[in-house]
Amino acid sequence: MLRHRFAGLWLAACTACAGAQTAALNSAVAGQADHAYPALEALYQDIHSHPEIAFEETRTAARLAAEMRALGFTVTEHVGKTGLVAIYENGAGPTVMVRTELDALPMEEKTGLPYASRAKTISNGRESFVAHSCGHDVHMAAWVGAARTLVALKDRWQGRLMFIAQPAEEIVAGAQAMVADGLFTRFPRPEVAIAIHSGGGAYGTVQFRAGPAMSAADGFEIVFKGRGGHGSAPHATIDPVAMAARFVTDVQTVISREKDPREFGVITVGAFQAGTVGNIIPDQAVLRGTIRSYLPEVREGLLAGLRRTAHHVAAASGAPEPEITIVPGTGAVMNDEGVIRRVEAAVKSSLGADKVLLAKPSTASEDFSVYALQGVPSLFMHFGVYPPERVEAASKPGAAPLPFNHSPQFAPVAEPSIKTGIKITSASVLALLGKP
Repeated sequence: MLRHRFAGLWLAACTACAGAQTAALNSAVAGQADHAYPALEALYQDIHSHPEIAFEETRTAARLAAEMRALGFTVTEHVGKTGLVAIYENGAGPTVMVRTELDALPMEEKTGLPYASRAKTISNGRESFVAHSCGHDVHMAAWVGAARTLVALKDRWQGRLMFIAQPAEEIVAGAQAMVADGLFTRFPRPEVAIAIHSGGGAYGTVQFRAGPAMSAADGFEIVFKGRGGHGSAPHATIDPVAMAARFVTDVQTVISREKDPREFGVITVGAFQAGTVGNIIPDQAVLRGTIRSYLPEVREGLLAGLRRTAHHVAAASGAPEPEITIVPGTGAVMNDEGVIRRVEAAVKSSLGADKVLLAKPSTASEDFSVYALQGVPSLFMHFGVYPPERVEAASKPGAAPLPFNHSPQFAPVAEPSIKTGIKITSASVLALLGKP
């Protein structure tokens, strides 16, 4: 009996000791974030004011490369055109990859912030404003902050950091470009990959889930070919506008009658282009859109249904075969359950268990999925950027929603948001590489 009592006391003492060590580590991470924040805020505002679109992120990449070299990372630039890879060796151990994105969107910012972007570029042959309306600037500041924190706490972990800055996430092309340029052959292959993304929730919170986190996305273009003529004599024509309009409605039966209703899938037609004036029936109509899904079998079923519907619509009008172009996008982001088991307790300890929420699968898409499809177990986490009281007010019936990613009014509150990104990234890496 006495031996069991001593064993119980020993176990309690060990638990208390582990708890004290965890608290001390969390305090050290928070202290590093506080110490680095003024410089990180300046970095964030500079990047925010000078956004660059996909595969043109030369200034942004150079700025991050300089930051990482100053921390002692070995940096390789121009990976996947404008991407960079930064490696930090800290003894024998596994490699953990942490990704951020470099690119902004071809759109006008309307936040009214004192450091708002007024940058312009040429996008698709037209002049356009450019803005970090998806929050990649927040991610970059947190990415640098996490690197600073981990270097400062290198006595608490062992292994290799592989921090990558990826181009062209917004057009879901940058991850594949980096892989094609030797990301996992020229550099160490990571055991785990981590990424964070800002969203519309409350700052200080993070969301993730095992399994599907974001959808697969593919693009399509269909050219319906007809026979043009005068609007007063439709019988002498084959009207491609009527064909395209029929396709827009008929293709939705693929969703409602062919897809398992328990599984996610959506076909969206976002562009319909035909004709020049009202009294001429054109000789072709062009549709463009996207297909989104989680499961590979649903993805293939939607693609097959889209092709079949387009061919049948043309055949019903006695028209030539349509030209169908599928633009492969990216697979679904799938979070690895084993990675979550290894980092979840550390993230909860860092933020508080009530701040770590179970995410719902998102219907948006992300090319972070490319790394998992290369066989790297991955975890993608969303964190909030707005004051909790604003999030609460916006959730009430009839209230206007808060601006979300890609809105011209999307304006994260920088300080809590960037620090949250640092904490969840650092806690995850320390859980994966930390010394016993």
